[in-house]
Amino acid sequence: MGEKVAADDIGLADRERYRRKLHECLEALSRLLGEKRFDRPKNLVGLEIELNLADADGLPRMMNSQVLERIASRDFQTELARCNLEVNIAPHRLHGQVLDHLAEELRTGLAYADRKAGEVASHIVMIGILPTLHSADLTVASLSEIDRYVLLNDQMRAARGEDFALDIQGVERLVARSPSIAPEAACTSVQLHLQVTPGRFAAVWNAAQAIAAVQVAIGANSPFFFGRELWQESRPPVFQQATDTRPPELQAQGVRPRTWFGERWVDSAYELFEENVRYFPPLLPICGTQEPLAVLEHGGIPDLAELVLHNGTVYRWNRPVYAVADGVPHLRVENRVLPAGPTVADVIANTALYYGLVRALADEPRPVWTRLPFAAAAENFDAACRYGIDARLRWPRPGRGGIAEIPVVRLVRQELLPLAAAGLDAWGVEPADRDRYLGIIEQRCARRINGASWQVAAYRHAVHQGLERDAALAAMTRRYGELMQAGDPVHTWPVAWPVAEGTVPGARRPAGPR
Repeated sequence: MGEKVAADDIGLADRERYRRKLHECLEALSRLLGEKRFDRPKNLVGLEIELNLADADGLPRMMNSQVLERIASRDFQTELARCNLEVNIAPHRLHGQVLDHLAEELRTGLAYADRKAGEVASHIVMIGILPTLHSADLTVASLSEIDRYVLLNDQMRAARGEDFALDIQGVERLVARSPSIAPEAACTSVQLHLQVTPGRFAAVWNAAQAIAAVQVAIGANSPFFFGRELWQESRPPVFQQATDTRPPELQAQGVRPRTWFGERWVDSAYELFEENVRYFPPLLPICGTQEPLAVLEHGGIPDLAELVLHNGTVYRWNRPVYAVADGVPHLRVENRVLPAGPTVADVIANTALYYGLVRALADEPRPVWTRLPFAAAAENFDAACRYGIDARLRWPRPGRGGIAEIPVVRLVRQELLPLAAAGLDAWGVEPADRDRYLGIIEQRCARRINGASWQVAAYRHAVHQGLERDAALAAMTRRYGELMQAGDPVHTWPVAWPVAEGTVPGARRPAGPR
């Protein structure tokens, strides 16, 4: 969805042409795969992080256009709401000191962006869901002033035909309705890209699906939404419900939601693109100028613009990506399960775990997805979102056969961290980098502390100090921002601090964008 689209009126003829071109794109993709036209392996990785803007009190700041104007860098872009922006780190080869290089570039970029944000009384907060957001902050008026967001909102509203319903039962229950998709903007994530060959794609995607629950459980950082304590990682249920174009009748029929985990292991990238076309009506039927089959017939490489745009409106937690660079097509797996934050060190530790595990698991002679039912992987993902670092996951018994339920912290420490280390070795990552960042994961597991557990403990500490709910969430968010800027990994963060000093009153601010 990063490409600019035109918000012109869309008619029936546009939809019919778009549907035709989608199927032509699929045929062109099939031919490209059959003719082996794709780029050779380059071990390239990419990193995107969605960010929040907050003021000195920890409350959302609707200033992304002003902040981006001051940053003046193509590495930073708008996101769905005016309290969001996104930073993109240039692709790197997964080798040597890549983890430290990614960390340094991210620290430098975020520090610069925070200084520029400070010119308009804003600060960068890297967190899965900003705890101080309330429903009044996320309305249609909060959407970024970009055509594609306005058009996407209009099309999703029209497809649903009624308000979007949010109903999440966690530690507390949240019930809310929204006439727009704006609540989706609460969910800020880390997106990890890995360029792969077509022959390698299925193994990497299946591996990423198998470990998605582990990533979420260890990296959870979104326990609060609209002032309620919900799941340890509340982004997935919020995102799914805020983008659910199905009215209740279609939900009852089992129609698939646009945000979904999937339903099976795959044998090729083509299967995922074909599923997207077969199951999901287009939301943005905007046609590019190319005729993909004609481009192929003349020896060229089509951009498959319609397929790429449609793919961006189906929110898989591990998404297939087709792109063309320097006239050569390539495939990527985009991993979207992780929340942003808490610190740069934590983000890179999560990154190291992911890239190490997908390499090791994809290389196994008897891969985990041949021993783990897909339904179990989906149930694991749900359990990880609900319980975070305290989750218990179903996983194949090593060497003995069968499936066992095991605490995620034990699974990671005993089985997955050694695999991740072996995977990073296979990529050629420096041992010092490997040990530094996987060591952060090991300590998170040993102490059973991640971003979500710290937020909950710090919030309760603030409440015990006498603050009302909103004031406690604001105090915790300010403290989070201070510790995020300091940069030490979240498992080292103290929970107790003198929250009564300098706190704002407990009354809620007036409704409306700030």
